[in-house]
Amino acid sequence: MSMQDPVSDMLTCIRNAQMMGIKQVKVPFSGLKCEMLRVLRDEGFIEEFTIVPDGNKKNISVTLKYYQGAPVIEKIKRVSKPSLRVYRGHDELPVVQGGLGVVIVSTPKGVMSCKVARAQKVGGEILCTVQ
Repeated sequence: MSMQDPVSDMLTCIRNAQMMGIKQVKVPFSGLKCEMLRVLRDEGFIEEFTIVPDGNKKNISVTLKYYQGAPVIEKIKRVSKPSLRVYRGHDELPVVQGGLGVVIVSTPKGVMSCKVARAQKVGGEILCTVQ
């Protein structure tokens, strides 16, 4: 059976691993996932991610971040889905927790956080929100 939404699968793996207190999780490789994880790393929500070859396939090993035993990511939610895409202009991008959270946006200039997208005045597809 094929996977319908690999991005949602990655977010669910991260969410489940943090609920169990697991430090590292592996997800199947894709370029979009790597770019999303780069934004999460740059914003301080995960420690690191590395691409791990596994035979003729590749996986991404994600090292999750905890602060005083609690996960840094409190809530991670998929916004745009394959069945319902959500697009916004740079002036309509949502603000999460008064600016403490981050919205990951796929723009024509690449995947970036909402702060960078607003600064570059570019909108796009809202992939997920992180608190």
